[in-house]
Amino acid sequence: MKILYIYAQQEPTSFNAALKNTALYALKEKGHEVKLSDLYAMNFNPVLTEEDFTKRKKPDVFKPFLEAINAVKTGAFAPDILAEMEKVKWADLLIFQFPIYFTSMPAIMKGWIDRVLAPGFGFNPITNSAYETGLLKGKSAMIVTTTGASKEWYSEGGEHGDLNKHLESVTHCVFEYMGMQALPSHIIYEVSRISREKGDEELEKYRKRLLEL
Repeated sequence: MKILYIYAQQEPTSFNAALKNTALYALKEKGHEVKLSDLYAMNFNPVLTEEDFTKRKKPDVFKPFLEAINAVKTGAFAPDILAEMEKVKWADLLIFQFPIYFTSMPAIMKGWIDRVLAPGFGFNPITNSAYETGLLKGKSAMIVTTTGASKEWYSEGGEHGDLNKHLESVTHCVFEYMGMQALPSHIIYEVSRISREKGDEELEKYRKRLLEL
């Protein structure tokens, strides 16, 4: 299987970094082909601007939706976007790993989604049934994430509410909207207080999850 691992965490000695390294080793050990987009290391620009398009359809007014549709036809995306699109086209599975920021993903990863999974590339912009005609059909996607707060806080009735429901803005409204199968999210709670022993247990649990893909 071909796997694109999209990763957003700044600190190379963090628990998230250990998760990512565990994943890359396990996936390659299993014989999968893996490509990594380490967004902070790449200094990936998350901001969608006019510079995203090398040739404009409407130079007088900036309409990113229309420019993206035109760029899909003409190849007029900026080089960094095209490079990530090629990785997406290559992959069978996309794994998005990030720590939770305010019940969602870091801005740099949201920006990757905004810029790379563009209309005409990730989803069909000219249909009323986009969920049935998503342009990434046949692929799968999965979220791997960590929280600072406890599982109780992120459960139904907890202070923050059910984290899986928060993540539906991605698992349903992005992954499934684009035709991908959304695999169950892998969530590790309260890593801000995790012990080394518990951390090792969680790394092993994640490794086994990936080996079962």
